[in-house]
Amino acid sequence: MAFEVKMPQLGLTMEEGTVGKWLKKEGDEVKIGDKLVEIETDKLTNEIESEFEGVLLKIIAPQGTNVPVQGIIAYIGKAGEQVGDVPATAPVAMPVAAPVAVSLAPAMTIVPGRRVKISPLAKKTAAKLGVDYAAFIGSGAGGRIVQKDILAASTMAAAPVPVLSSALIELMEGDEVVKATGMRKIVAQRVSKSHSEIPAVTTTSKIDVTELLEFRQKINEKMERKYSINDFILKAVAKALKVHRCILVSWDGDNIIKRANINLGMAVALDAGLIIPVIKEADKLGIDDISMIAKDLAERARSGQLRPDEYKGSTFTISNMGMYGIESFTPIINQPNAAILGICSVQDELDIDTDGKPFKKKIMRISLTWDHRLMDGSEAAKFQSAVKQLLENPMSILL
Repeated sequence: MAFEVKMPQLGLTMEEGTVGKWLKKEGDEVKIGDKLVEIETDKLTNEIESEFEGVLLKIIAPQGTNVPVQGIIAYIGKAGEQVGDVPATAPVAMPVAAPVAVSLAPAMTIVPGRRVKISPLAKKTAAKLGVDYAAFIGSGAGGRIVQKDILAASTMAAAPVPVLSSALIELMEGDEVVKATGMRKIVAQRVSKSHSEIPAVTTTSKIDVTELLEFRQKINEKMERKYSINDFILKAVAKALKVHRCILVSWDGDNIIKRANINLGMAVALDAGLIIPVIKEADKLGIDDISMIAKDLAERARSGQLRPDEYKGSTFTISNMGMYGIESFTPIINQPNAAILGICSVQDELDIDTDGKPFKKKIMRISLTWDHRLMDGSEAAKFQSAVKQLLENPMSILL
């Protein structure tokens, strides 16, 4: 009997993956541990190894196909063995609840009209995967529903993900319809969710960075490691957050979570979308360590080599668009953070000194988007002012 190769769940929040490059073709011999296919998620491209031995009989999901978790993507078996031709995203009918118990999974049944016992993790997973567990009896103690029960139910009820039809838009000659996949699709979903759920306000400050640029140049002339402006910004923000902890909060229903750690997420642009690796406990690091970690995370983010724990757990995010000449912008909050700081380009500006003589200085704007549910304008302004004071007095960043 042929083995089903299914879309793996590469993280708790993963609902679907995109089939990237097949590393084996139909008819190829496959051994356990052989690299079989690349799967693209919202964060990374993962090379999936085969759990079975035999011949790759049939590829159900070609490159570029979006497949729900546990959807069939291929079959492996004996040479010449016949297999079905079921679409990877084909829906499977859920069993209909009857007055008697109906078997749903090896250790779970459906019984209508009973009190539901479910673990918090299983409940969260059910919400993510869209599983209705109201009539389930789980495999846990006393019939408690646990995560594996929800995953089993999801496997049986995998449904196609709705795709926006190009028929909604009038196409013109030369237009190309490209299916949104992997990271780009997830980024679109998350920023839309953040924008619709959060009453966000963006405030912009102008900073004189003339002294900071001179200070950086002097240090780089003497040090083997060359610091970027972003390194100083990261360190300054970490110091400011240590004093203004009101920024380090998250909204959770009717609760406010006060975050214990200063974990700085830094947005890194990729061709396929955006990823936010995290510098953990940045307030405890010197600028040398921050510089080294930031560079390493950014490089590995671009090459798809980050570990899952390296892009989770941010409590504040920084998005630097200064290298693109952006003067001001409105960054969207990276949930569950309460704020995100946008860094803009450095520009020349004329000013007048106390003697009435004109002089040129370097200015940079920072745009702070913050969640009005969690803080008021005065709190956001005080934090923003603290960042400004540090950047205008660069020696204080290192002290």
